[in-house]
Amino acid sequence: MPDAKEVHITIDRKKYESPNPTTGHALYVLGNIQPGYDLFRETHGPGDDQLIPNDNTVIELRDGEKFYSAQSTLNPGT
Repeated sequence: MPDAKEVHITIDRKKYESPNPTTGHALYVLGNIQPGYDLFRETHGPGDDQLIPNDNTVIELRDGEKFYSAQSTLNPGT
């Protein structure tokens, strides 16, 4: 992406540098998110964290943002 600037982000408690803007797929690759897991952007306040799609959707980053992965489907009690 032209004119991309590097920002510092955290994925699953590991620090990375990423071009900004980037894509959802690039974040999955950068954070080594395994199949069967989704990536979420932590949001402040009472709302739900933002699901990052594993595709070419453009993602605008802010320096210092935090992301985490979670299993796509959870089956409690199994």
